This record gives sequence, C-alpha cells and structure tokens, in this order.
Amino acid sequence: MKAKKTAAAAPTRTPRTPRAPGATKAKPRRTRSGVSVTQMARAEDDGYDHDLVPGLRSSVDALRLAQEVALADQRLRVLREDPPGLYAEVARADDPLEAAWLAFLIAVLAPLEGDDPWAAIAAARTTFASGEIPSVTADTVRGPRAAPDPASALPVFRTWLARPDALAAETVLPANRRFDRLYERLGIPGAVRAQRYEFLVLCGALGVSDVEPSSLRLGEATDETTLAAKRVFAIGDSVLLGQRSAALAVALEVPLAALDLGLVNWARPERIATGVPLDGDAGETAATAAAALGV
Repeated sequence: MKAKKTAAAAPTRTPRTPRAPGATKAKPRRTRSGVSVTQMARAEDDGYDHDLVPGLRSSVDALRLAQEVALADQRLRVLREDPPGLYAEVARADDPLEAAWLAFLIAVLAPLEGDDPWAAIAAARTTFASGEIPSVTADTVRGPRAAPDPASALPVFRTWLARPDALAAETVLPANRRFDRLYERLGIPGAVRAQRYEFLVLCGALGVSDVEPSSLRLGEATDETTLAAKRVFAIGDSVLLGQRSAALAVALEVPLAALDLGLVNWARPERIATGVPLDGDAGETAATAAAALGV
C-alpha cells in the first residue's frame, strides 16, 4: 500500500526495496551504561510510503500509530471531561497548590498498570500544606513513565511551588508560551522530559493552570517519545522532529500533546494506560488518523 501527501519539512526520499520476510524480529541491545533495551519489532516492509511519517515502511506500523495517537487523544478528553481516580482529586481541589502538588506526584511516580493504578501514589501521598515530602525509596513501586529519581525531584519541586511566581506567574502570556516557560523552569534534578511534560499536560487538562503545549519538547537522548519520534520521522535533528510532529498532529486532527503518549505506546510492545481506561478502537478519531496516513 502506498500513500503520498505533502507535509511540512518532509524529506525527499528514494523508495526502498521492501525487506525480506522474517527480518523484523526484535532484538535486545546493550547501551553504554550496560542496561539491556529491547527494541520493538517492526512489521514487515510492504512498500508503505508517506511523507508525514518517512521512517515507516509498513502499513501495519502506520495503522498502529494512528490508533495509538487516537487513544492518547481519547485519554486527554477523558482527563478534561471525566477524570478518574486521583486525577479527579486534582481537578476538584480548591487550592491550586494542593492540586499542583498531587499532579506532580502523579507525574513523577506514574500510575501503575493493572486494577489499582493509584496504590503506590496513594501510599506515598502527602499534602502540600503539611510540608511533608512523600516517602519514596528505591523500593517504592513506580509506574512505567515514572521519574528516574523521584526522591530527589519532590523536595526541589516543593520549594519551587512555594514561590509566589511559580504556577501563578505570567498569566498574561498565551497558554502555549506559559507552557514553554514553565517547562524550562521545571528542569529540576530527578525528573526528565517525560515527567515535566506530563505534569504540565495534566495541569492544563485538569484545570490547574492555563497551559497548552506548542511542541513536544523532544531531544533528550533516552526519552521514549524522542526515540519513537526519530524512528517515525527518520531524523535525529530536534528542530525537524518538532516540525514534523506538529505537521503530523495537524494532519491527524489531534492536539499535539496526544503524540507524547501515542508515540510511546506505538514503540512499546504493550500499551500503557497511565490510569485512564481506554476504548480499544478510539472510534472516529482513529479512522480520521488512519485516513490521513493512507491506511
């Protein structure tokens, strides 16, 4: 199957000969740190070719990307309209400091997969008013998108949040510029791009702060979203990654934030729900996304 559309920053490419069957098995590779990383198996090359996703050579991979982005968009709508679990407590909180504190704890510990995604977060939880830092150790159970060192991140974040110019600063700025400013200010020890981005997405979706991402803020070498984007867009330059991801979001008719989890789940062997039960087909949004990718 082939599909061609024009997209911003789309590369000029020479069609490749499809790979032989059986050449798609996932193999573990070892990083310089000695950590074993399993790469996701790619579907068989069937000649698929689309300027929006120049790294994809399989219509199966393209269809799955459309579905995962659509499901991530569904998650954002659920967060805005009827958030479950501790997300609902963030949305209902009268005190914006308490709401932000809980939202950050959710972002750095991350919901678990399974029947009780909130167990570990609820066990560690403290209120902002108490001044207590959650007890997080190396043995604390964390979700798949948790921070590498939440114990370091939490006290630094609490100190920052107590400042009068933290989340309440620069309210005159548009939502996308406020997102960018706050993202830069949240460069704290123990948390990386995934948690900073997720925290601000939660703040926007749950009504804590008027913020809306204008980019995916890609670039961290080991970040899951960045690594998946490099595969999908066949480029490593962060500027071009930003341009191509923005073009893809427009074409798929989803908010840019949907690409964050959508790309991660596309690259993972198993989907993560992050505490939001999802409909497996995502309905009309998935159909629109698939049509945009020609699959």
